[in-house]
Amino acid sequence: MASVSSSHLILFIASLLIAASVAGTFTQGVQRLSSALGDRSLDVAKDVRTDIEIISDPGSGVIYNSSGNENVTLLVKNTGSLNLAADSDQVDVLVDGQLQTDVTMTIADGETWMVGNVAQLEIDTGTLNSGDHRVRVIVNGDEETMEFRT
Repeated sequence: MASVSSSHLILFIASLLIAASVAGTFTQGVQRLSSALGDRSLDVAKDVRTDIEIISDPGSGVIYNSSGNENVTLLVKNTGSLNLAADSDQVDVLVDGQLQTDVTMTIADGETWMVGNVAQLEIDTGTLNSGDHRVRVIVNGDEETMEFRT
């Protein structure tokens, strides 16, 4: 009878040890998942609060080569609820599907692209053929597209 009790005690202790190790593993996994979700929610909030609009008039004739340097000049307004960095590295620009790396951004009112402010983007595209062209501006996942004719 004593051997049955001691074998039950050994099995009980073993099951407690296994349960404790499984609980520790689950706790660590849940903690890592929670941290990852918190980081991702900050990224999503940043994307949701970002909104831009291209306010240049494509029919005005001052989009391409207005300065004689064969640049595309765009006016982009920050219409979101998040102030953005006035840095051309934060903005992706595609002209006719080609990523443009020579982009200069200027903000009239300071160092930060505040809500309601307008940024002027100068995109050095080189010579564009006559015809229809498309410019896509991407900031924090928000995309705006404009078509113009040269």
